[in-house]
Amino acid sequence: MVLKRNLKIKTPKATRPHMPGYGLPRSKKGILPWKWAEDRLKKSRQYWIATTRPDGRPHVMVIWALWLDGMLYFSTGKESRKARNLAENPHCTMCTENAAKAVILEGTIESETDVERIREFIGRYEKKYKWKLGEMGEAMLSLKDPVFRLRPRIAFGLWEKKFSTSATRWVFQ
Repeated sequence: MVLKRNLKIKTPKATRPHMPGYGLPRSKKGILPWKWAEDRLKKSRQYWIATTRPDGRPHVMVIWALWLDGMLYFSTGKESRKARNLAENPHCTMCTENAAKAVILEGTIESETDVERIREFIGRYEKKYKWKLGEMGEAMLSLKDPVFRLRPRIAFGLWEKKFSTSATRWVFQ
């Protein structure tokens, strides 16, 4: 089942990242297409999430997630460190697992409250990870445990083998 929603993010504008001293070209020649990033966001098995604790210290954790309609969806227990951090500060960074072909997203977390969307998330999640959510899924559907989506503002694509010509920054409108 695919839900038609107005959440879909438009294709972001590709630019060069600001990285003084790295010798990146000024031209857009060699810049990565957004499809390159989306392919990696869809295929990554694990993702890194970086949040900020209330006292300002960083917190980084590995999570499972799904790339759907231009946003990265994930769930966590409502009492987890990352959920508590996001309740205080919804800004975070999430990255794919492969640093040699990295996609890094910076943005804001939103809570998903549409039960049909959560049901779709659970079905796709269980299929991707070959793991039944059981009671965790029930807690998500009853909105006891959160399902979050990262709405990207900026993304980076860093391909190690072609870094000097392909480093890309995407800006979302």
